[in-house]
Amino acid sequence: MTAPDVPDVTVVVAVYNTMPYLTACLDSLVGQSLAPGRLEVVVVDDGSTDGGETLLDEYADRHPGLFRVVHQANSGGPAAPTNRGLDLARGRYVLFLGADDWLGAEALERLVTAADAWGSDVVVPKQVGVNGRLVPQGIFHADAESVGFTDSALAWALADTKLFRLDLLRRHGLRRNEELKVFSDQPFTLEACLRAGRVSVLAGYDCYFLVLREDRGNVTERASVLDRLRGIAALQQVAAELAEPGAELDAIRARSFTWDVPRLLQGGFLLLDDGTQRRVCAEVARMVERFGVRTVHHRLPVAARVRLELAAAVRPEALRDQIRYEAAHGDPPVVAEGLRRYAGYPAFRDGRLGLPDELFLLPEEPRVEAAPPLNLAQQLWRGLVPEQLRRGLRRHPGWRRLANSVNGGRG
Repeated sequence: MTAPDVPDVTVVVAVYNTMPYLTACLDSLVGQSLAPGRLEVVVVDDGSTDGGETLLDEYADRHPGLFRVVHQANSGGPAAPTNRGLDLARGRYVLFLGADDWLGAEALERLVTAADAWGSDVVVPKQVGVNGRLVPQGIFHADAESVGFTDSALAWALADTKLFRLDLLRRHGLRRNEELKVFSDQPFTLEACLRAGRVSVLAGYDCYFLVLREDRGNVTERASVLDRLRGIAALQQVAAELAEPGAELDAIRARSFTWDVPRLLQGGFLLLDDGTQRRVCAEVARMVERFGVRTVHHRLPVAARVRLELAAAVRPEALRDQIRYEAAHGDPPVVAEGLRRYAGYPAFRDGRLGLPDELFLLPEEPRVEAAPPLNLAQQLWRGLVPEQLRRGLRRHPGWRRLANSVNGGRG
């Protein structure tokens, strides 16, 4: 039996200079459909200087019992204030809300109801992008009582924008790594999902609205390439330690190396100075060797494979050439040799680089079975028999039988 003073859910909001978006975030919490006492909001102000710190105190004064506001010196990233909010949480469940994001009015009530009905440790709420924010939608095609990494797009939904059972987090001591400047939520979320007894999806209601700030001031947008790579490496380390070898581990590997890492090796790479480019390549090389990336090569587009391997070889000059070629030409010419087809990028069979042919191998084209030849009746039906031949056929003794077979017996 739950103690009467224990709320159903604690929402943790880490705040640092998110005005004017913070107002919509707080208003969405005030407007939740949960009955009074079932919700508490813990807001940790990480040294804001844009007026948000004052706004938080005003909301706490206007809504006593709903908001708890903590002010602290700036920590340099979202991990520390989020951890502090988690330490203060009292609810049966906890949800982490970005200070520039907001919730649908019934989001928390629906999430708690689903978690209680399904016995879920983690519930993934339907998420919607705002202002052009890209949110992968693969996992939201329908409500699901139980999902995993091998039967859903869960690997593509590893932000901490979810409902977690607080007891799960406390039992396993789950916290964000405060040394990570970006992506600290992803290793945390991955571990929670891998340790959960049940992960569910609530897809039938727009719960969580993720906002892309007009100034692109979201933490992830500001992060350096090296900081992003460290976050991705931390995610893959959790996978290496906890995921089941085989399909589950490969699904998590493929998420990072199909998308997260290759997109850091595109146009933005060209803007880095030479020393940083070499450091990025060296970090990618360590990740490729450490996490067995080549076991999921077959899941990656050829262009992504080539960029990863050029980085892994610490050949920034060749990687620059590849990026420029893709930008200028798009798809490369196809080199066909027997039944095999290769992407003819300039790096293909460049003796100076020594990349294996298999790296450039294109997937087999689907075979189209040749249709069986048409018999005379079918040719007549489709009007493929010349009129002169048709007149000759009408004089043949078997014409009526043939005509009947074509016209369904109508002669």
